[in-house]
Amino acid sequence: MKILVIGAGGREHALVWALRKSPRVNEIVCAPGNGGIAAIARCVPASLKDLNDLLRVVAAENPDLTVVGPELPLSLGLVDELRRRGLRVFGPTQAAAMLETSKAFAKRFMQRHNISTAAYAVCATEQEALDSLHLFHFPIVVKADGLAAGKGVVICNTKAEAEQAIAGLFNGKLLGTVESTVVLEEFLTGEELSFLVLSDGRHIIPLVPAQDHKRLGEGDTGPNTGGMGVYSTDAMLDAQMRDWLLHHIAQPTIDGMAAEDTPFTGVLYCGLMMTARGPMVLEYNARFGDPETQAILARLDSDLYEALEACAEGRLSETDLRWKSGASACVVAASGGYPGSYTNGYKITGLEEADKIPGVIVFHAGTALVGGEILTSGGRVLAVTATADTLEDALKHAYDAMGKIHFDGMVYRRDIGGRAVKR
Repeated sequence: MKILVIGAGGREHALVWALRKSPRVNEIVCAPGNGGIAAIARCVPASLKDLNDLLRVVAAENPDLTVVGPELPLSLGLVDELRRRGLRVFGPTQAAAMLETSKAFAKRFMQRHNISTAAYAVCATEQEALDSLHLFHFPIVVKADGLAAGKGVVICNTKAEAEQAIAGLFNGKLLGTVESTVVLEEFLTGEELSFLVLSDGRHIIPLVPAQDHKRLGEGDTGPNTGGMGVYSTDAMLDAQMRDWLLHHIAQPTIDGMAAEDTPFTGVLYCGLMMTARGPMVLEYNARFGDPETQAILARLDSDLYEALEACAEGRLSETDLRWKSGASACVVAASGGYPGSYTNGYKITGLEEADKIPGVIVFHAGTALVGGEILTSGGRVLAVTATADTLEDALKHAYDAMGKIHFDGMVYRRDIGGRAVKR
């Protein structure tokens, strides 16, 4: 089989790495890929923002299966177009992807289908949002309705902070794009959990759980990012709670989408807060998470291609996934200035030394191969991932590997998984 993976980040590097293990896969192409992916797959130029350009790549490569990594091509309707052409593709349609591409749609969907989530208000104007602040106790969460690469969520401790965030989203100063809708949300407390399932539109299979660290700074301080690190262990979710999440959140979501004539095929990512009132959905993603995918696929002990093919063909009930016991941890190395402005083009050293540490895989996110050297080319640059029998060992290996790597301005959190280790 020939596989085309769409995307350029650490998630796509992990997908390519896992798909290469399948005995049924003999060629992988990645569009556009990155410096690390280029070492294990053929990378071809493509614009993730241009639907016609992506369709050009698919037509030129004629893959047996296209796997769509990022959210933007999903929002453009790439899956719809490939299906119209009779091509096999892994990912949800444009309408099904609205679970991620519109926070307002997702909140109203959860309300319609009795899926636990925080209290909210959907506001179409700045004045409506300001007028709705009295409905909430502080702190409050202010969210952009549309895609914002993980940066459209602002936790506001005071009314003044909320007013500033609301104004910034509606006037475009906060994200650089003017929002037409803003969602206000009750602030939930508890442990966050990333719970992902594969779906063929009817059936689901869970992946192992993970916990992301969204804030830039240690101790969960600083601005929200796309994710600065993640860990995965079996201990973070017992069998009883996993079954509850399957039957009360994941399956009702898939059933609800099918009932509304927008069946969801692909990966459903349920971002949860495990509150004192029970698990509640913070957000949906309509694709593999990043960096969750790196930690999750590092633990996969079965054929990823078989599972993705079963999703695309509507026969997921015929397959299953096997997982390695133990733990995995992923620490992200980011460019100085991220998630704000940053400079690209710095040389990265120490990658070969890092790869020699037992259980370590260095997934590339924002890198480019230029003249035989790996240079930085994004906000999140590397996702240093390790597996081990215990979380403590996985974290030690990941941080030992990180210590071998250097590029100018490199920043990373030193407390990924820290709370779990203390517990």
